[in-house]
Amino acid sequence: MTLALTLPRERPALRRALFLLLCLSVVLPLAALLWRVLSPGGWTGWEVAIAVLYLGTLPWTAICTANAAAGLFLLLREEDAPAFLVPQVVAPRAGPPLRTAIAVCIRNEAMEAVLPPLARLLDGLAAAGERGRFTLWFLSDTQDPAHAAAEEAAIMAVAAGAPLPVRYRRRAGNAGFKAGNVMEFLDRHAEGHELALMLDADSEMSAGAVLRLVRGMEADPRLALIQQLIAGRPAARAFARLFQFGMRAGMRAWATGQGWWQLDDGPYWGHNAILRIAPFREHARLEPLPDGSAILSHDQVEAVRLHAAGWRVRCLPAEEGSLEGNPPALPEFLARDVRWGAGNMQYRHLILRPGLTLMGRWQLAQAMLLFLCAPLWLGMLLAAVGNAATGGGAGTPVGALAALLGLTWAANAAPKLLGYAELLVRGERAAPYGGRGAVLRGAGAEILFSLLVEPVSLLNKSLALGRLALGARGGWAPQNRADRGVAWADAARLLWPHTLVGVGCAAVLAGVSGTAPLLALPFLAGLVLAVPVCVLTASPGLSAWLMRHRIAATPEELAALASGPARAMDAPQGDRLA
Repeated sequence: MTLALTLPRERPALRRALFLLLCLSVVLPLAALLWRVLSPGGWTGWEVAIAVLYLGTLPWTAICTANAAAGLFLLLREEDAPAFLVPQVVAPRAGPPLRTAIAVCIRNEAMEAVLPPLARLLDGLAAAGERGRFTLWFLSDTQDPAHAAAEEAAIMAVAAGAPLPVRYRRRAGNAGFKAGNVMEFLDRHAEGHELALMLDADSEMSAGAVLRLVRGMEADPRLALIQQLIAGRPAARAFARLFQFGMRAGMRAWATGQGWWQLDDGPYWGHNAILRIAPFREHARLEPLPDGSAILSHDQVEAVRLHAAGWRVRCLPAEEGSLEGNPPALPEFLARDVRWGAGNMQYRHLILRPGLTLMGRWQLAQAMLLFLCAPLWLGMLLAAVGNAATGGGAGTPVGALAALLGLTWAANAAPKLLGYAELLVRGERAAPYGGRGAVLRGAGAEILFSLLVEPVSLLNKSLALGRLALGARGGWAPQNRADRGVAWADAARLLWPHTLVGVGCAAVLAGVSGTAPLLALPFLAGLVLAVPVCVLTASPGLSAWLMRHRIAATPEELAALASGPARAMDAPQGDRLA
């Protein structure tokens, strides 16, 4: 693989045209099937609403399927798909070694969880003979003096025996949240460094993965940023374990396909990425929004600014050596969605600003679409219930409706379904998961889990967007990253609206016919069972059973079990707003 495969031969316009055709090949058949379902017997007002809402979700559905299909094609065709997409990471060094700051953003963190992965990274870099190129920086936004003192003491204790330099910097205020924290560091403390490796408090990267990113930046001086794929760290609790198993499969296929057609207009997720300091400092500085508030979901805006300035941003869809924690339980997962939704919806203030590329505007729109689809799905559910309750849909062909529901689910779940397919087709890639049988067991458990959790997440997103529309403002609050159980009373207080919607819709549909509740079961079951699912997926009993049977085990977990006593299974959870 050589750099001859880069831009001149990549023909981005052709790839994007092919991607658009892929999207249309998804949209048109689903739209035709929708017409087949709704048109018999004439159109009620409810059915018109259902059609409009469904068509609004189709862009996201098409993106999911097209990204996954392109990704699976590359994953099966290329022996090393990540290096095919970012050949710079396997190219020889094209200049002098670049000094790199390893920047870890922290705020009110449990340092006993943050420090061990970083110590392993420093040891790995030292063993690779890289003692003179890297400095580890802790960028603290902790405001409580007592917590800050303990934080600094823990870091200094590690620094005393570290094989590479370790520095600690704490801001007196936290203006601009994480983006402000990073930019203040780059302005005042990064002198003498050309690159910055950005890590969150729960990030874990291997020395090999870091050196590959550095090598890619050295090979191409027009690269401003390389974002590596991020997999979940081994987790003990059932919620994080099942969630990250599906996310890992889905993101591998999604990011590979997206990287194929977005090329130099890639994403930035805020951590487990390396950036070139000079262009980032010049072009990615974020001003407040018109209402004076800070941009929360800063990372994609920073990438878009770099695109607009003519710099390359690439995604390296490789899992190896790049990990993060995931939410330990459903309440933390829903709270993260609320934060992300508040941040992504701020893009409405930015998307039409002058100077952005067309791809940059599309990426901001896509980020908003992820959350805007939630109220569309909720609206469809309520419209379908209203239609059934008022006698509409009497002539609906049940077989066509079942096909539409099944195909729509499969299209939206295509990234993880095709990610699982890759592992099953390529047995050597399934081997680190315990083989094809283990992949199938994990996939089955994760699909059941997601069928129950996704409706709760969609309703929660809808409620959060409603609060934003009524004037609520988002912020950056410290997060719980540790294992915990969830009490029944706490789950009920959080999830009573979800349960009420599920039970109410099920009751209305049951009064109409016996078939209607069955067709709605995949969506309503998660809402009706929201409270027990929340409690069960945080319980030690189910978690221990999954671990004992190695269901949804990751390669890192199995490797640790094979090599002796495993490290602590659960890791802190990452957040792109933190």
